[in-house]
Amino acid sequence: MSINFPELPYTFDALAPHISKETLNYHYGKHHKGYVDKVNKAISDTKFQNAKLEDIILEGDGMLLANAAQAWNHTFYWNSMSPKGGGEPGAELAKELAKHFGSWGEMQQTFNEKAAELFGSGWTWLILNSDGKITIEDRIEEGNPMTDGKKPLLTCDVWEHAYYLDYKNERGKYLDGFWQLVNWEFLERNLG
Repeated sequence: MSINFPELPYTFDALAPHISKETLNYHYGKHHKGYVDKVNKAISDTKFQNAKLEDIILEGDGMLLANAAQAWNHTFYWNSMSPKGGGEPGAELAKELAKHFGSWGEMQQTFNEKAAELFGSGWTWLILNSDGKITIEDRIEEGNPMTDGKKPLLTCDVWEHAYYLDYKNERGKYLDGFWQLVNWEFLERNLG
């Protein structure tokens, strides 16, 4: 058995103009696929050959963990955006975010600050902690909150390959585009 390379939840041009078809072709078709291929090669004839990707992340190490986390993170990232996304969250979600951040706008500002501050490559995550508190955390490289017993709610990929073709080195503009696509419904489902 192998890890499936999931289909994008939308067409390659669906996120334009915020994320171009060219970026999605490279990011999804080369980077994401490459991680999945490396995981499948690494698990062949091992105890992980029939494992779920989440189990590989929680039990694996080294390059297997790195590639498994990157494969999972990318799938989660694609679902964190939608061509019908953006705007404001629904009233209930806005109320929930306000409990943790003051307002959803303050959550967005904190998220952007964390993502902009992350040095190098990684991910910025909206996370549900075991105590019920929602926080925003950066993870370098392939970091995934599940390895710390936390539940991912939403993520933004801040590796340069996620935005360089469209925004060059302007991560802030990329983040502005991300919020035009944010999938509030996906976040709500993850909170549920």
